[in-house]
Amino acid sequence: MSGTPDFFYREAQRLGYVARSAFKLLQMQKQYKLITPGSSVLDLGCAPGAWLQVACQHLGPIGKGGVVVGIDIKKVKVPSMHCDGRVKTVSADVMNLSREQVRALSPQQKGFSVILSDMCPSVSGITSRDAALSAELGMRAVDLAVGATALDQMNDNASDEVQQSDSRDSGVLQPGGNLLIKLLESEDVREFIQICKPLFRKASWLRPKATRSCSREIYLICQGLR
Repeated sequence: MSGTPDFFYREAQRLGYVARSAFKLLQMQKQYKLITPGSSVLDLGCAPGAWLQVACQHLGPIGKGGVVVGIDIKKVKVPSMHCDGRVKTVSADVMNLSREQVRALSPQQKGFSVILSDMCPSVSGITSRDAALSAELGMRAVDLAVGATALDQMNDNASDEVQQSDSRDSGVLQPGGNLLIKLLESEDVREFIQICKPLFRKASWLRPKATRSCSREIYLICQGLR
């Protein structure tokens, strides 16, 4: 497989994906098996919909069940190719949604087994600013996934009040679930591995082959929420 951007663009068109970014998730899915048949998948920053397509492809036959819920600040139409009735989208600002609101979008309101965050800020060209905004979006994904209780306990700040907190403080990622976050490379991203490693069975970095050579994006793959 060629690593040139033109190749991935042409392949996306040939295979019916709405964007070349589909190949990033396809590679990560092949390596890490994040989505299994019947999974409940939350796709944060789902525009233009390529990851919705890939996620749906890995839900298995319709009889296996599963769901893919995409959230984006833009209104996103579910792609007709590679998607079926198990895929839906919501137009909302993730930064303004509560965990309760996000959990309400999951099957039986029990949370999701996989959370994908491909959120990225509008690039200003100012490296430090873009990295800081990317880290803010990434931390929002972590916060939604694991909740305030887990983060506070990890930071040794857990009090009896926090430990007895209700479901509003708990994350929307189910135990054993997987979390994938896009970030822009900077010193700030080192903090993410320190935060996530104790919370997950495994945490790894990956720069997919379909990433443009000029891009600073990198993905943190967290597997098996403890």
